Amino acid sequence: MLTRTFAILCGVVFLAACEVTTLSAPVPVPAQTPRPDRISADEAARAFVRVLGAVEPVAEQECRIRTVGVNCDFNIVVDDRPGQPANAFQTLDRQGRPIVVFTLALIADTRNEDEIAFVMGHEAAHHIAGHIDRQQQNAVAGAVVSTGLAILLGGDTATVERAQREGALVGSRIYSKDFELEADALGTIITSRAGYNPLRGAEFFARIPDPGDRFLGTHPPNARRFEVVRRTAAGL
Repeated sequence: MLTRTFAILCGVVFLAACEVTTLSAPVPVPAQTPRPDRISADEAARAFVRVLGAVEPVAEQECRIRTVGVNCDFNIVVDDRPGQPANAFQTLDRQGRPIVVFTLALIADTRNEDEIAFVMGHEAAHHIAGHIDRQQQNAVAGAVVSTGLAILLGGDTATVERAQREGALVGSRIYSKDFELEADALGTIITSRAGYNPLRGAEFFARIPDPGDRFLGTHPPNARRFEVVRRTAAGL
């Protein structure tokens, strides 16, 4: 039994390390018809380059101030593959360097530089706050608890493995809303210190579907996110 349990726990760590690797920013925006207030593709590209030059050094400075022993050399890139939905997320490369990815569709969907800056600051904040590591730890903890319960109840191998997967999923999501709000608050600071208006930038939320307050949902209600941005900006 000890050998079996050890093998299961090793599987939990592998599962967490392989599957809980990215943190998404605002949920993907569904395809929409062109709007007259949307900036042109060329203008959006130029705006992205300008925002990148302003936000990246601020994000790296905040990272160095707020962390110890963390790689603060951000690599902000554009996923130019056709057909990708509007989205942005933060992940790590094999050397632990933080990567912030924007899809072309998200850049094209923005209305102004403040929105680009806010999303960029939000994603950088995920890394500064250590959300990927914390999410992995939560996934492992959830998997360990579920696995232990399944073993105590006499579950067979398939039952134990299913409990492991479900426990990891629950563990990875249980604090995901808090992580998003933390990233909104720190993203507001980064956006403001880079010279952009975080309140105007957070208007991006008004154009994405409101996830509501679903149990184990990955994102908090939009109104709650607006309030965090407003309070943080007022404090600045």
